Amino acid sequence: MAVKVRLSLAVLVFSLLALCVGIAKSNKDPELKVCEHQCKEQLGYDEREVEKCLGDCTKEHFRRKEERERETRGTEEEDDHEWRSFTVDPAKKKLGQCLEECQRQGGGEQKSLCRLRCQDKYEREPGREEEGNMKEKEEEGNPYVFEDRHLKSEVETEHGRVRVLEKFTKKSKLLRGLENIRVAILEANPQTFIAPTHLDAVFVLFVAKGRGAITLIHEKDKQTFNLERGDVFRVPAGTTFYMVNKDENEKLRVAKILWPVNLPGNFKNLLFSMFLWLIDYDGFTMQAFHGAGGEDAQSFFRAFSWELLEAALKTDRGRLERIFKQQQAGGIVKASKEQIQALGHGEEGGHGGGGLWPFPTGGSSGPFNIFDKGPVKRNNYGQLFEAKPKDSEQLRDLDLIVSLANITRGSMAGPYYNSKATMISIVLEGEGYFEMASPRDSSSGSSMGYIESEGSRRGKGGQTYQRTSSRLSRSSVFIVPAGHPVATVASGNSNLEVLCFEVYAKGNVRYPLAGKWNVIGEMDREAKELAYGVPAKEVDQIFGKQQEEFFFPGPRSQRREGRAYA
Repeated sequence: MAVKVRLSLAVLVFSLLALCVGIAKSNKDPELKVCEHQCKEQLGYDEREVEKCLGDCTKEHFRRKEERERETRGTEEEDDHEWRSFTVDPAKKKLGQCLEECQRQGGGEQKSLCRLRCQDKYEREPGREEEGNMKEKEEEGNPYVFEDRHLKSEVETEHGRVRVLEKFTKKSKLLRGLENIRVAILEANPQTFIAPTHLDAVFVLFVAKGRGAITLIHEKDKQTFNLERGDVFRVPAGTTFYMVNKDENEKLRVAKILWPVNLPGNFKNLLFSMFLWLIDYDGFTMQAFHGAGGEDAQSFFRAFSWELLEAALKTDRGRLERIFKQQQAGGIVKASKEQIQALGHGEEGGHGGGGLWPFPTGGSSGPFNIFDKGPVKRNNYGQLFEAKPKDSEQLRDLDLIVSLANITRGSMAGPYYNSKATMISIVLEGEGYFEMASPRDSSSGSSMGYIESEGSRRGKGGQTYQRTSSRLSRSSVFIVPAGHPVATVASGNSNLEVLCFEVYAKGNVRYPLAGKWNVIGEMDREAKELAYGVPAKEVDQIFGKQQEEFFFPGPRSQRREGRAYA
């Protein structure tokens, strides 16, 4: 009888656990869903690594939930005066406090100067509202945006530098699905040489500016390829390569996306991996190995004992010390015109030179240029160039799309969303800002890096969204997860050029939310009426009014032109 009772209790407990799991799944944090989706789509992950990734997502979810609960308790304890202060425009409140201080100043002239300083500091001019919002947003911190300060110099000399973006998970482990990806930017002065290196990562480079050449050392030969703006080129993991900036006046600027190959081993069994989120695991790092070395990076040869090197190279220690200690200039050095000419014209030279690498059975081995086939979208407000996996064997097995948007000053791209691809976007030139609609957790208040948007407060139930937004400038990196509607706006001063590495791109569709062929406009008449609660004609008047495609006049351009929206 006792055994039956214990068995019944066990069944009851198991049923309750299953019910709790079911409820949890039905009310899952949308961002947790995104994180889990990225884990399952992660390139190179086996089943155990996927389980580990999912555990980290769960751990981060509970950490954020606890933070929100603490914030909620703190908010409830505030008095009525503090609560009312949130309903006042913060700028006006600060202005009022500043003017009160002016009243306590001495003479009339001193008071007048004080008032002018207050007004200059706290009164926003018309047209500066977006910049003010962007600045406040930036100060709050944004898990989807990385600024110039997040790029760490791995190689830096007076002639150039290589900077690597910090791990995406350092800012938020909700980006755990991007852990196996790094971003780097190379900048080299005219007529310079970038010393030989090999990486424990496969990478794809994009030439953003300048002219150069890259040489790859294979098992029994080498190849040299010329590079120019718009070129996309893949370098296999472990391949020793070196580069030159061939131009006599212009800097060489190259953006890279890298996939490290040294994934961490997983010795945990399946049961233990269910509780992996309890462990704070930093994952792997990407490493560069420098053969020559210099002031900024030691040669890896010097890690070996002199006795071993003497035997391996059949050379005495004195000569070895000289060769491995002579070069002190660093990883990027000035070269003579003759040296640059020699290094820039290898045996197979030329742009897109022939050869067997990296596909011995055929296919182009050289770089391909993203501008060659022309823009896929183009009007007076911008151009979009794109290279898909089907366009190049170098991209095919990486599940990667490379795209470049050149948004005319004062114009915008989007809003739109990607069905499957997550975008890692790098600002190459110009300034502007972006806005993205992010799902809001049902249990959250305002969370990290978000701006409360009009109408986002929850009513009786259901999903709400909040605006993720930030200013953009050169070298800014921002992440747009799959399914997230986004729009990017160029400032009125210059064009905004944005390079996108779109990962997990197999089968991706870019869905426009405004302009020609937008999703809402393609719906059935009855669907429009049922979805929006107004006649389909009214829906069509709104979503059918914009006749441009993908690129549109930006918010300020519309105001300057005095366009009517009625």
